[in-house]
This record gives sequence, structure tokens and C-alpha cells, in this order.
Amino acid sequence: MTIKKFPIGERKSIGMVSLGCPKALVDSEQILTQLRAEGYETAKSYDGADLVIVNTCGFIDAAVQESLDAIGEALNENGKVIVTGCLGAKKDAAGNDIIQSVHPKVLEVTGPHAVGEVMAAVHKHLPKPHDPFIDLVPAQGIKLTPKHYAYLKISEGCNHRCSFCIIPSMRGDLVSRPIADVMLEAENLFKAGVKELLVISQDTSAYGVDVKFRTGFWNGKPVKTHMTQLVTALGELAAQYGAWVRLHYVYPYPHVDDVIPLMAEGKILPYLDVPLQHAHPDVLKRMKRPANGEKNIERIQAWRKMCPDLTIRSTFIAGFPGETEAEFQYLLDFLKEAEIDRLGCFAYSPVEGATANALPDPVPEEVREERRGRVMELQEEISKKRMQAKVGATMRVLIDEVTRQGGVARSVADAPEIDGVVYVKPPYEPHKKLHVGEFVEVRVTAADAHDLWAEA
Repeated sequence: MTIKKFPIGERKSIGMVSLGCPKALVDSEQILTQLRAEGYETAKSYDGADLVIVNTCGFIDAAVQESLDAIGEALNENGKVIVTGCLGAKKDAAGNDIIQSVHPKVLEVTGPHAVGEVMAAVHKHLPKPHDPFIDLVPAQGIKLTPKHYAYLKISEGCNHRCSFCIIPSMRGDLVSRPIADVMLEAENLFKAGVKELLVISQDTSAYGVDVKFRTGFWNGKPVKTHMTQLVTALGELAAQYGAWVRLHYVYPYPHVDDVIPLMAEGKILPYLDVPLQHAHPDVLKRMKRPANGEKNIERIQAWRKMCPDLTIRSTFIAGFPGETEAEFQYLLDFLKEAEIDRLGCFAYSPVEGATANALPDPVPEEVREERRGRVMELQEEISKKRMQAKVGATMRVLIDEVTRQGGVARSVADAPEIDGVVYVKPPYEPHKKLHVGEFVEVRVTAADAHDLWAEA
């Protein structure tokens, strides 16, 4: 059959460079979705783009430099650059825009979560095509992740004022999405073939606080804008498609206890990403963290009692201003007792604009790095022990990549890009093959401190 082609005018092509966390990635996806809805094409290289959008990160110094380097590269390779994201909302000590002071040739600069502002800038410098085709945009939007997993952002901003963090100054206070909108997006993603949904926000546990847990409706039923009711609904929806739901950025509030039984029952993955940052109560107080270190160990133990298969991921900061050797040792003792499954540790890095910079008794850089190394050395032992216990077990994994050597997969304990992987040997039967995006039952044959090896 021959399809007749009609002249539709010249297409405008836009390139996207997306940096930073999954929340920034979702912002990029929303921008790409709107661009596609308006008839713009997506460029795969600088050469093929009429304009480039750079979505930046501005949380720590290394991220700021990476963003500035990416902007510089886009300017050198293309010349027409619009900048958005967290760095766009950041000022230097004199109150000047950081991006425009370093790269004055950028066309426009916006802050994070600013689809409308970005589109206005695009329209100004690359007028909208005259022939938009709304039906070119899939219901789930344009995604930057592989087809079999996607991030679902349930809120924007944060109400906390942690002394080391400047995210609220860039992304604002908590704004929860209507629960019906969240559920509709989740349904569209599952219908499109997504097998794993990763729930993200700045503070997933606080979902709905800003709207006083207002009641919404999904499939004709009332559902409160509350973490536990949202997670319950997502678990029920995912079950219809045989998919996973994974929770990220969960602060250890008491109501999180109500989510653990859902994990034990297999409704959502037994996985919690809990950003604890430290264990000593005095350090947490200086950090202005909304949690108490002593209660955290009790809560972790209670969670594991309810759900023995629970995987806990967390991040910690070593060498925070004023941290004594005794306070650091307290953290090490906590880690030995808690046995966190997946752990990242950062040496404290001053962030311009953070109130922690004014705290007394800063820890020397070499001590910060030395303490970070001690944490990771301890964690290596803990992780190796917990991973070794999985050898001989049978588990369900999701295939991310297929190679000549077999497959690269993830278990329920592995979030994409931040945790380990499972290397799967190809099936012995010639007629059986591994496919990206499929679930496979495997038997674990070996382990190290981070990854597993298995056979299908």
C-alpha cells in the first residue's frame, strides 16, 4: 500500500540536554511532550538542531560546574541555547544570575519546573510550526527513559529547610499534584508498556500536606491526596498490568509504617529510598532534618520485622560542620546496627546560599574525605554480607539490556542507575531468549558487594 505524503512545511528541530536528578528528568520529559504536541521535531545532535534546551542542576558545586560546561558546549556546538532548571534560579553572592554571568550569549534562562516559560522562550526564538499534530503525542507523553520503566513525579518543591540544601529556594514549597492526574498518568504509562513505575518527589511522604489531604476521585471512587492512599491505588493499578511500583525520597514519618504491609503483601516493591543523611541527634538538629536518629533505628527494625525482604537505600553526609569524631563514630555504630542495603555517602560540600555555611567549626576537607572513605569501607562489608545471603535464591528480575553474554537485569532491590544489577546468563534452551522489558525468574549463583550473577 502506498501512503500519499502531503507537504506540511518545514519542521523546526530542537535538541535537549537533561542533567540532574529524576525530578529534573521529568521536567525535561514534560517540555519534550509539549514541544512534540506543537509540532517541533527532536534533534539527535547539535548539528541537526535549530535550537538547544539545557536543563540544569544546581545543587552542589560539581553539579553547577557540569551544568555550566554543558551550556558552554551547547553554545560552542550550536549557538542558540535556552537554559532551564535549578541552576537557572541560582544567584551568586552579589545577587547576579550565575548562568548569564558565565555565559552571556544564552538566549533565555528560566528556573525549574517551568514548562510554560520554556515554551514562551522557544516561541520567541523559534516560532511555532503552523501544522501541529496533537495525535503525534502518545498519551503517556515523551519519555527519556527506556520504554519499560518511567518516573512518576507526584509533587514539586519541599516544605523543609534543611541547612545544607537550597532546593526550596529553587523549586519552592511543596505543591502536590491532584491525585486523579497522578493516577491517569500512571495508567497511561502502564498501557504504553511500562513495567516499572518509580515514584519521585522532593518528599514523597509529605504528598498532600499542602492541600490538607484533599479528597479526589479515581475511577469514580474517592481517594485522598495522601501517600498511603496513593500508593495503595498505584499498587492495585500496577497489579492489572503485572508491573512494579518503587518508592523514592521517602522521609521516615510514622505513616510510612502503613505502607510496609503493602510491600509484605506484594502490592508494591519492598524497597524504600530513605534519605537519612546522618544518625546523631545533634548533627541532625544542625542539619534541621525532620527526623530523630534514635527513632530511626527502631523504625528500621520494625519495618524489617513487618517485611523481612525489605531493601533500604539511603544517603549520608560525612564531615558536616561541627561533626565531632564521637558524632561520626555514632554514625558508624548506627550503620553497623541498621545494615542499610544500599548506601551512598558524600563528604560535606558547602553550597552557596545554604545556611549550613554559617555554622561554626567546619570540618577540614581532608577529614571530610577520610570519614566518607570510612563509611564506604564499612558499607562494603555490610553490603557484601547481605548480597552473599542471596546466593542460591530464586528471584524475579527485569531485563534492562541484552548482550552476547546474556542480560543485564535488576531485582526488586535495584533502582535503575543508582543501585546494582543482576548479570543473567543466557538460557540453555536455544528457543528461549531474553528480551528487554520482560520479567524473568533466575537463580542467583554469585555475588559481590554490589551486583549479582544468575542463570535463567
